[in-house]
Amino acid sequence: MLKIGLFYSYKSQKTRKIARSIAEILGEDKVEHIDAETVTPEDFVRFDRMILGVPTWFDGELPIYWDEFVPALKELDLAGKQFAIFGLGDQKAYPENFGDAVGIMADILEGRNGVVVGETSPGGYSFESSKALKNGKFIGLILDQENQPRLTESRISTWVAGLAKDFK
Repeated sequence: MLKIGLFYSYKSQKTRKIARSIAEILGEDKVEHIDAETVTPEDFVRFDRMILGVPTWFDGELPIYWDEFVPALKELDLAGKQFAIFGLGDQKAYPENFGDAVGIMADILEGRNGVVVGETSPGGYSFESSKALKNGKFIGLILDQENQPRLTESRISTWVAGLAKDFK
């Protein structure tokens, strides 16, 4: 089995903790950790399957490091590549754009012919709107460490188990 590229900011404590949990469940030998703050187009072309950590910043924005990489990303043809996206959001403080960054990144990847896998149910959350919501499901894994930290471990486990089927 080819390695999975696991992209996340090494400096973002919560995202890093989630990424490490994902890697532990998948098996460290099956993933290669890539710092999203120094990612290059070459990093993306090395992998056929990638997991991206994309927390929502401010009022529904991509983190600066991902936002700065978007122009390079828009130059790549991602045909044949699969992506799973996880992100953190705060459904109480930002109910009108809960987990938006996951949806923004999914749209960019799909616009470059990438395939996004790993949808999850929005059940158990309370929010007004989210760009991550597509056809009644989240396009990735959205976690709320501020309001529902006790649910994180089970949500990660369930999502990673599904990825084993989704990644082809």
